[in-house]
Amino acid sequence: MNNEKNNIVVWDVLVRIFHWSLVLFFAIAYLSEDDWINIHSYAGYTLFFLLLFRLYWGIFGTKYAKFSQFISTPKAAIKYLKDEISGNAKHYLGHNPAGALMIVALMLSLFLSILSGVAIFATEGHGPLALTFFASFSGKVLEEIHEITVNFTLFLVFLHIGGVIFSSFMQKENLVKAMLTGRKHI
Repeated sequence: MNNEKNNIVVWDVLVRIFHWSLVLFFAIAYLSEDDWINIHSYAGYTLFFLLLFRLYWGIFGTKYAKFSQFISTPKAAIKYLKDEISGNAKHYLGHNPAGALMIVALMLSLFLSILSGVAIFATEGHGPLALTFFASFSGKVLEEIHEITVNFTLFLVFLHIGGVIFSSFMQKENLVKAMLTGRKHI
């Protein structure tokens, strides 16, 4: 029986707002790519500030938001995935090692996507990097880098969604609901 006293708040409201805002603004940036460059760039800047917030909250936030609570090694993530596939994975109240590794990969990939996007703007004389060395780069090279990093980020997003679905099934818990409500069953 899933009663209220067996549920605990794992992801605070700020983590949940961050997560779903990241989803929203990445989708806006991705879908507005060439046709609506102002919307695209504002979505990109918003993503940057969301990442800055998450870095801050990963250091100073609540228990399960802190990186120190969930960051693990690639070796631990691989072991967890093997255990998950065999049905013997340890249950984690917060992020499991594979989820933790995905968070780091997504944040790094998204940061590189944003940096390359801002650098493209700089080659056109716009944005906060306009008067830096980025302004002398080739716009075509930066556009290729941006496209590669964005598509890699999208690949990671789909991998993340697949992992959430798989882990929800294997662990018999609704991780999407947990990211909406913040609560997980003990």
